[in-house]
Amino acid sequence: MKPIEFTDGNFEEEVLKSELPVVVDFWAAWCAPCRAIAPIIEDLASEFEGKAKVGKLDIDSNQETTIKYGVRSIPTILIIKNGEIADTIIGALPKAAFVEKLNAVL
Repeated sequence: MKPIEFTDGNFEEEVLKSELPVVVDFWAAWCAPCRAIAPIIEDLASEFEGKAKVGKLDIDSNQETTIKYGVRSIPTILIIKNGEIADTIIGALPKAAFVEKLNAVL
């Protein structure tokens, strides 16, 4: 399963109203650490299918949501549960850190 593409337009429906916890990777094409964790985000999308939604939000195309959540450095990964931020990961961490934080909110 591929990560979902989140946008300013679908963020409320796909993320805030989701019954499942949601992993939102704020990224940009020019960001090297973002590219470094892309395979991890793809792995999470497959491994947590049915348990959590996993997706990416391009900060260059979706500035409204980026500003709303105060994202200043990327990659920033938010774990959102019931419309609220349950956890935040900033920077390129190893996959185990993502799995641990996601399991903690499931």
